[in-house]
Amino acid sequence: MDNFRRPQRAKENNEFIFGIRAVIEAVKAGRDIETIYQQRGLGGELFLELKALLKDTLIPLNSVPIEKLNRMSQKNHQGVIAVISPITYQNIEDIIPAVFEKGEVPLVLVLDSVTDVRNMGAIARTAACVGVHAIVVPLKNAAQINADAIKTSAGALFSIPICRHANLHKTCLFLQDSGLQVVACTEKTNDMIYAPDYTMPTAIVMGSEDEGISNDLLRVADHLAKIPMAGKIESLNVSVAAGVILYEAIRQRTI
Repeated sequence: MDNFRRPQRAKENNEFIFGIRAVIEAVKAGRDIETIYQQRGLGGELFLELKALLKDTLIPLNSVPIEKLNRMSQKNHQGVIAVISPITYQNIEDIIPAVFEKGEVPLVLVLDSVTDVRNMGAIARTAACVGVHAIVVPLKNAAQINADAIKTSAGALFSIPICRHANLHKTCLFLQDSGLQVVACTEKTNDMIYAPDYTMPTAIVMGSEDEGISNDLLRVADHLAKIPMAGKIESLNVSVAAGVILYEAIRQRTI
């Protein structure tokens, strides 16, 4: 086992790790990192070492103006700040076989570019209530798991597995190969959410409020299903929409 040094505590608090070397050591030590912010245009041998190290991880690296880093911290951050994650991300490839081995029928939620932390928290709370086995989010364009998300989830984000993957299209193909049907909740269909048989192993895909589900995920889905609307407002908040379709799934599974 590699004898990596842990990050210096002087450069670390409950939320951030500051400085390129400290962040490198945190990654090597396997710390749970939500995201890393780098100063736009940053270079140098040490930063290149960090970039090379991140290629084998699922940690997002975001290029931002130095002003953003300075707002986050007035310490000597050297152009790099890592945000510590309060949770440990898991792999859906490990979870699905374990669910089948327990004799349970998988129910997975895939969130395509849901970026609002409160929506993320509310969705996680509902998902935990109905027994969702895992929530899958993309590596980029996903809500950060922070204090606001955890508070909104009423702590559910600590109890339900959250899986972060670089390519949701490939993840959905894996789920299908594993025996799950993929149901995309979208208004781009005439079929209602009541049509699919959710007693089967199922992955439900929800999209962002502004753009919905990406076309590549719509194309791979086994079913497209929409929530019926009767009023003048034509869309629901994504956390509400997730609750509606999840409770249809649990209704079918419990009758």
